[in-house]
Amino acid sequence: MAHYKTAYIGLGSNLNNPREQINSALQALRNLPKTNDLCCSEWYGSKAIGPGDQPDYVNAAVAVNTQLDPFELLYQLQTIENAQGRQRSIRWGARTLDLDLLLYDDQQINSTELQLPHPETINRNFVLYPLNDLNADLVFPNGQTLRTLIKQCSITGLYQIDNTNNSLIE
Repeated sequence: MAHYKTAYIGLGSNLNNPREQINSALQALRNLPKTNDLCCSEWYGSKAIGPGDQPDYVNAAVAVNTQLDPFELLYQLQTIENAQGRQRSIRWGARTLDLDLLLYDDQQINSTELQLPHPETINRNFVLYPLNDLNADLVFPNGQTLRTLIKQCSITGLYQIDNTNNSLIE
């Protein structure tokens, strides 16, 4: 029997009612096969990084225990994105939903399909702060601690969103 692994997933949306998009994604993540114990961070707003004048993002992160391997999990995440209308035409463009597999236990993968840890995780406050909500003692596969990364990361452009009446996670 396969053992459960802990995976951290980043969520982001800035199109088509982002709060609703995040809620729908959370429900879909709760229904993933061979996956349980979903825990969601606080929700954050952040300025868009990509091209043009884009609306702010709603961001969060979840931790799950899963028996899916990293590639199966990535496929499931992309299926959820596609079901919610994700378009991949513009790099860093506005999107209905972005689900990033950030960490998968202590695995390091560098393939054309998947890079673990997600290469931009350590540079993005809208990823680090939600991860901190989930596990302040998190240590990355290269030995870096989340606490150190948080201290080095600017909070500029990041703000907390009240998700009391929005989150499907209790």
